[in-house]
Formats: sequence, structure tokens, C-alpha cells
Amino acid sequence: MIEVAMEALRVVLDPSRILYIFLGVAIGAFIGVIPGLGGTVGMAIVLPFVFGMDPFTGMALLIGMIAVIHTADTFPSVLLGIPGSAGSQATIVDGYPLAKKGEAARALGASFTASLLGGLIGGIALFLAIQIARPLILSFGSPELLMLSLLGLSMVGVLTGKNPKLGIGAGLFGLLLGSVGAAPSVTEYRYSFDILYLQSGIPLPILALGLFAFPVMVDLVAEKQGSIAKEAKIGSGIFKGVKETFQHKFLVFRSAVLGAIIGFVPGLGGSVVDWISYGLAKQTEKNTENFGKGDIRGVIAPESSNNAKEGGGLIPTLLFGIPGSGTTAMLLGGLTLMGVQAGPRMLDQDLDLTMSIIWTLILANIIGAIACIFLAKYISKVALVQAEILVPILLVILTIGAYQSTRHWGDIILFFAIGIIGWFMSRLGWSRAAVLIGFVLATPIERYLWISISRYGSGWLTNPGVIIIGILITLIVIGSIVMARREKAKGGPTIG
Repeated sequence: MIEVAMEALRVVLDPSRILYIFLGVAIGAFIGVIPGLGGTVGMAIVLPFVFGMDPFTGMALLIGMIAVIHTADTFPSVLLGIPGSAGSQATIVDGYPLAKKGEAARALGASFTASLLGGLIGGIALFLAIQIARPLILSFGSPELLMLSLLGLSMVGVLTGKNPKLGIGAGLFGLLLGSVGAAPSVTEYRYSFDILYLQSGIPLPILALGLFAFPVMVDLVAEKQGSIAKEAKIGSGIFKGVKETFQHKFLVFRSAVLGAIIGFVPGLGGSVVDWISYGLAKQTEKNTENFGKGDIRGVIAPESSNNAKEGGGLIPTLLFGIPGSGTTAMLLGGLTLMGVQAGPRMLDQDLDLTMSIIWTLILANIIGAIACIFLAKYISKVALVQAEILVPILLVILTIGAYQSTRHWGDIILFFAIGIIGWFMSRLGWSRAAVLIGFVLATPIERYLWISISRYGSGWLTNPGVIIIGILITLIVIGSIVMARREKAKGGPTIG
């Protein structure tokens, strides 16, 4: 394992791949700084361009971007009091008051350092998980892999808060979209309506761009985000924040471990990990009377857990093929575009790729945090770009990305058609992540079902692993419905 890790490091340090890590970091910083975009939109924008890349280069770009988004999204949270993404909401509670006191640089320095350390701990958590889980996962056959895919689909109930039934329906709609075109096991075309373009299926990049990126563009124009403030003064003292983070090293470690654990549970991380970490810090730290008024610990705790959750979230995604969010679902799709299948193969034939992902995650966190610390004054200006200027540029990039999928005029038509559907879904509060997860899991579910039935008949249903996972799926579905009813009774929030 160590030998493979060292060889993977050598591959990652190849100048061409380092260049793609830097490119991913730059894109991630740009996406993170603009309020309202976030990791899912970033993945949707980049995904079309990884088609045809070798897996090591493509993952260098994707992981480089993912690792830095939750570092850069602190800029609008601290400077403008607007969450750069769902995972940076808790940072506002103390970060924005610090900025109003003229200590924005201190808050940003602490945030970037905490993000760096949290990302490193998340990468270590992923490496340790591989060591522990490898013997078990390599023993899985097609029946167990089928049940794991169904387990991932069942997570959409958790992702949709008060509407698990609606979320499961959205996941099934995603399965339907994923079945368009040629069947993976037999020579048969489904739902193509004799349209040649649809016989190859709906391209994942177009679905991702339409569901997530297009609605955000519309909302940016409608809400005029980016024109909220005319200036955002950072001031000085950024290295004071860096120093304070190391002074609270135990808080960083505790929050990061918590973030990695929460990230491991599909559907739970995202917008809750920072609040959980913030609440725990407030309850366990001494002298908490300044929390909410500009306490630096209120910035350190959520930021370290927020970045650590990325490493934790990659554990079920890579090892089990279970996406817990729209971002990880697109990451699975990106692997598929590059000819890689998540699951046991990631610990056997593609173990070197898995190790390269860990190294990329670590290096991207280091590069991104250092860049944000030294270029904070310049990066922050991106958050203030007028939406009227930003959206046309992004729309051109999105249209090129959509056309890049098959280079057929149908790509652009499908992009705008799905974009309209995605916008209506966002307005109605329906889970677009559930649709994407269902779409990504459609092919492996059908493939593993066909292999299981053809090889074992109905006997695979009595496998101990199948029964255990089946019970877990039942508990998750029932549990999400019960929890949703309780949330509805209390008036709790819905995760869309």
C-alpha cells in the first residue's frame, strides 16, 4: 500500500498534472468567491471538459477544484455576510461581526488556516478508511454492489428533509432519465423515440449543467447578486488569524474529525456540518460569551469541519459508489466519463488512482489556502463583480461546455430544456440532487441486477450481505419519512 501511495505521489507531481491541480484550484477559488454558486455548480461547469482526459489528469482538475471551493467561499461570508455556499453559513455568525470591527483579515487568515488543516485531516481520514475497508469491499460480488447502489438511491430521502417521498420520486425520475438510450446489457434502445441523438442517452454534463448551473444564472440576474456592496475592506492582520488557529489546535482537530465523520454519512454533510461543529464548539469551549459577536473560534470550528467533510464524503463515493450529494454524484459521473467505475475496483485495479486522489486533495488544500492568504486582497474583488457582467460570460462557458459533450446541436437544445426544468424544480423546492443521484446510479443498478440474475438466479436474494444492506435501506427510507413528519410538525427546514 505504501509503495502504491509513493508511486501515486510521483504521478501527481508530474508537471502536467500539477498544472491541472493549479487550474482546478483557480476555478474553485473563483466559484467559491461568488455567492450562490458552490461545489455542485462548479462541478457542472468543469465536468464536460474532463471527457477524454486520462483519469489522473481529470481527477487532478476535479479534486483540485472541490478542495478549494470551501476555502474560498469564506470571502463573501466574512466580507458581505452572505454565505458563499451552503457550508459556509455558520462562518457568518462570527466572521461578519469581525469584519464590521475592521478585523476581516484576521477572520480570513484563521479561516484559511483552519480550512487547510481540516482538509489535511480529511485526506488522512480517507487514507485510513481505505486501509480498514479494503478487505471487506474486495469480497463484494455483484449482488452486494447492486444493494449498495440501491442504498445510495435510498439516501435521497435524507436529502429532501420534509419531503422524502417527493425526493424518492425525484430519484426515480433520475433513474428514468438514466435509462434513456441503449441498455447496458442487451442491444435494445429505450425512450429514444427514434431520435438518433437520444440513442446514446442523455449526457451527464448536460444534465448537470441544466439542473444546477442554468438556474443559478437566472437567479443571479434576478437577485443581482454581486452588487450588494461597493467595496469590501480586508484590512491587515491576516497572519494574526493564522497564528490564532494554531493556538486553538485542539479545536481544529476536534472539529475536523467531526467533519470527516459527518461527511462519511451520505446526505448528512453539506449545509449541516458547519452548524453542528459551531454548536459543539460553543458548548465545549470556555468563555463563550463572545460567540456570535466576533469570536475567532466561531470561524475556526466551522471552517475546519467544512473542509474535512470533503475527505469523509469521498469515502462512500469512491469505495462504495454511493454519492451523498449532487457534487459527489457528479464526481462519480466524471469517473465514468474517464472509464473508471467506483467501488471495489478503486481498491484493486485502480488503487493507484485512489491514492492520487488523496494526494491531490492534500496538495490542493495546501495550494488553495496559501493562495487565499497571500492573494486575499485581489481574490475578494471577484465577489463584487456585477451579475450583469458575470452571467453572460458564464453562460457562454456553459453553452460551450454543453456542446462539448457530443458536439451535436441537440446538446444545446437539451441543455436549455433541462435548464428550464431545473429552474422550476429550484423554485418549487424539489431536490435536483436526487434526480442527479438517480441518473448516475441508473447504469450500475441495471448492470449489477442483470449480472446477479443471470449468474445466481434468485438465490442472490438470500446472501447475508444482501439481507443486511436491504434491512439498512428499509430503515433509512422509513427513518427519513418518520423524521420528516417530526420536522413538519415542528416547522423544520427542507433540504432541497
